[in-house]
Amino acid sequence: MLKVNENFLKLPGSYLFSEVARRIRVYSEAHPGAEIIKLSIGDVTRPLVSAVIQAMHRAVDEMGTAEGFHGYGPEQGYEFLREAIAQGDYAARGVEMKPDEIFVSDGAKSDCGNIGDIFGVDNVVAVCDPVYPVYVDTNAMAGRAGEYQEELGRWNRLVYMPCVEANSFSPEPPKEIPDIIYLCSPNNPTGAVISRERLKAWVDYANAHGAVILYDSAYEAFISSGDVPHTIFEIEGARTCAIEFRSFSKTAGFTGNRCAYTVVPMELERGGVKLNSLWNRRQCTKFNGVPYVVQRGAAAVYTPEGRAQIMANIDYYRANARVIREGLSAAGLVCFGGVDAPYIWLKTPGGADSWEFFDQVLDKANVATTPGAGFGPSGEGYIRLTAFGDAQATKTAVERVADMFR
Repeated sequence: MLKVNENFLKLPGSYLFSEVARRIRVYSEAHPGAEIIKLSIGDVTRPLVSAVIQAMHRAVDEMGTAEGFHGYGPEQGYEFLREAIAQGDYAARGVEMKPDEIFVSDGAKSDCGNIGDIFGVDNVVAVCDPVYPVYVDTNAMAGRAGEYQEELGRWNRLVYMPCVEANSFSPEPPKEIPDIIYLCSPNNPTGAVISRERLKAWVDYANAHGAVILYDSAYEAFISSGDVPHTIFEIEGARTCAIEFRSFSKTAGFTGNRCAYTVVPMELERGGVKLNSLWNRRQCTKFNGVPYVVQRGAAAVYTPEGRAQIMANIDYYRANARVIREGLSAAGLVCFGGVDAPYIWLKTPGGADSWEFFDQVLDKANVATTPGAGFGPSGEGYIRLTAFGDAQATKTAVERVADMFR
């Protein structure tokens, strides 16, 4: 008789953002006249920049000719994009990266989940708490997380690294030595960043214990502080212990285009095996590559025109983050993040339950947020707000929430 993967049955409820969407939908149906402003899901709202659109138009025209048609492309990504990434995102910051260490994909979310394919099920996994749910759920699906302890809101085989106000939402190396360590900077959901000094300590820790850091830097374009690395490979020793995930989704507005990349250095080996080779084997078997037209659009990000246009969009979202942070702080609410990240981590007043506060803000201000408890036990007592909305709508949302406390 067929057996299902029973690890899926251990997952609690629905995926966080699906539950947020469900609650918004239920409220909207009960209150059809409510004009809800969403500061919840981190989807972008600015259109693709003209440099990207023009490049994609040219690629579409190419596809309409016998000479320019492209069918299946290389699973690792076209050389023109991998070279542009190596130069634009790494060489420009003094980091040497070879194109064959870069794997273009259809999203950092996919890669963060799929990377587990190359690791054994018995590895010990450490995650930040609060944490982007994909890291936890995909390890649970694979059988690495153990059993879910509902009363604690955590899995019994995962190592949780609390990221709380007391440690400035920056994780400390755990006493229980993990094999796999997930780090995210700028962080989703807290908006915190890892300084160069602290990241060097993490690299040294991983190398000393033979662990691998899975480093999610999907939001690096929002970094403005000088002491915060844009890539873990700015840190000496990272090439022997780290894999990095990057995305065009938030940087270039590609949430609907689907394009990202993962970097696996050639020096990274465990058990005498190059992880680059394993990831390449996995991708060649399970992935057919990102469409040619999309990759041409992504390559345009690295042109002078593309860079300037994209940074204008980043500045637009940064301004939104400032409006949220300053506006709600002025109303007496305690806010974190929103400086080097598009996320604001708001402390619920009076220690209110995060889901209850979510409902309260939705009902009284018609503003949708994301409850911190959905990101892990240490997220309780917080909500996450995103800066990816329309500027005027963001100002209106802040005014509505602030009015609740005046």
